[in-house]
Amino acid sequence: MINLAGKVILVTGASRGIGAAIAQTLGAAHADVIVHYGHDPKGASQVAAAIASAYVVQADLAVVGAATDLWSAAIAWKGHIDVVINNAGIAPAAGVAPQAGVDADFATWSQAWQKTLQVNLIAVADICREAILHFQTQGGGTLINIASRAAFRGDDPEYMHYAASKGGVISLTRSIARGYGRQNILAYAIAPGFVRTEMSEAFVQKYGEETLTRDIPLGQIASPQDVANVAAFLASGLAPHATGTTIDINGASYVR
Repeated sequence: MINLAGKVILVTGASRGIGAAIAQTLGAAHADVIVHYGHDPKGASQVAAAIASAYVVQADLAVVGAATDLWSAAIAWKGHIDVVINNAGIAPAAGVAPQAGVDADFATWSQAWQKTLQVNLIAVADICREAILHFQTQGGGTLINIASRAAFRGDDPEYMHYAASKGGVISLTRSIARGYGRQNILAYAIAPGFVRTEMSEAFVQKYGEETLTRDIPLGQIASPQDVANVAAFLASGLAPHATGTTIDINGASYVR
């Protein structure tokens, strides 16, 4: 059993889905968990209520600069943070040409790219920057960035911006691992395929579960707990020489 007692861990996008499962799994392992949310205070409160030691912070990561405010609010709780799990992400649809009712005008396209990159990559980079500066003062720390299978195999045309943002997360994570390893700053990425969450439910409704699981050898969509278990292991510090690694959670639907 992993014991995270004494570790203060920030989880972004923790009010539902993968983030909620991660936060509660860390809490069950006795970590002090900072539960971040963007627009769902009720969900965040419910997640925090299930954790013995939790602190809720709000920040809309679609707003430029909000990540630094989030960091300030988070670190004020205990005065230090040991692990950061960047999970918050969005995936609005915007294709090049009209498909299945998706708007294809340039304004929609541009807004989707700008907002997705802001939330999924730029805010992640901003939080990583704050974490690196903090970890340098305390002798190290761990960053775990939630990417996606789409970073490696791409995505459907109306989600190219999502795939691009997650590809950036992979490169960011590897660069941090290479650049700051000597300072005991570890960086990992987790790349899930389809995970059964509120966000993925739209895909299930649109394409059908049978279609989505057709190329998954395990024959089923992953659960958020699969991702949470891996995040807890990486947060434990038990595999420091795996820094820079991306762990795939996709039922062998994409094997690198």
